[in-house]
Amino acid sequence: MKVQRIAGALGAEILDIDLSRSFSKEKLREVFLEHQVIFFRDQTLDPAQFMAFARAMGKPIEYPFVKGIAGFPEVIEVKKLEHERHAFGGIWHSDTAYLDEPPMGSMLLAREIPPFGGDTLFASQYLAYDALSSEMKKLLSGLKAVNSSSKADVTRTREDMVKEYSRKYEAEHPVVRTHPETGRKALYVNFGHSVRFAGMSDEESAPLLDFLFRHQIKPEFTCRFAWRVGSLAFWDNRCAQHNPVNDYHGHRRVMHRITLAGDRPR
Repeated sequence: MKVQRIAGALGAEILDIDLSRSFSKEKLREVFLEHQVIFFRDQTLDPAQFMAFARAMGKPIEYPFVKGIAGFPEVIEVKKLEHERHAFGGIWHSDTAYLDEPPMGSMLLAREIPPFGGDTLFASQYLAYDALSSEMKKLLSGLKAVNSSSKADVTRTREDMVKEYSRKYEAEHPVVRTHPETGRKALYVNFGHSVRFAGMSDEESAPLLDFLFRHQIKPEFTCRFAWRVGSLAFWDNRCAQHNPVNDYHGHRRVMHRITLAGDRPR
């Protein structure tokens, strides 16, 4: 198993590994925690093998708004069809931050990809926090953010269309969370779900939130991954955000995703 970084901020590709066979879970976990998002190529995994890998890394859970594929309730299909203009989750976000216990991580496996485009961007929230001034860190240290599954002003995505017919989720989490495994601090607000600071109005919260949303996705905090069929990404939702680039209109993109259980941010 070889590890090759893909950017200065975060992200590493794991080479010479077949996830359908035995591998060192401890070593892979170590690399995952160091690089925040890890990538694999040419993984011909069927749903059962995909689930086996997910179970080796954590506890797969069902996604709150989308039913799983036949026989595998924890595996959802993330797709954009040829005639569609909106992508699933097509904004910068941390997965389901509106839950009381947001996921530890998520895995995405490419089944069908467009002939061009459809890359995914990732941003390190460790680096975003570290780059803040000491006074800003003090200001944020006592704040909590309200995160909602129905944020009104978000650019519409296929996920939002599903949500219209579902219950609303809302949770308060620290604006700065401490990673339970590494002990590092990370920003934990996101454009997709964070609506205001607890105890403040939307209007009062907007200026600071807008600054944080712009700050936390600066190019120097990011990496970009180009998919191929059989590519797999596994990201740490506690310290990284992601954004699927919606630049392949007229083409089909189909992925399988598994979400892993997390804990309450602290």
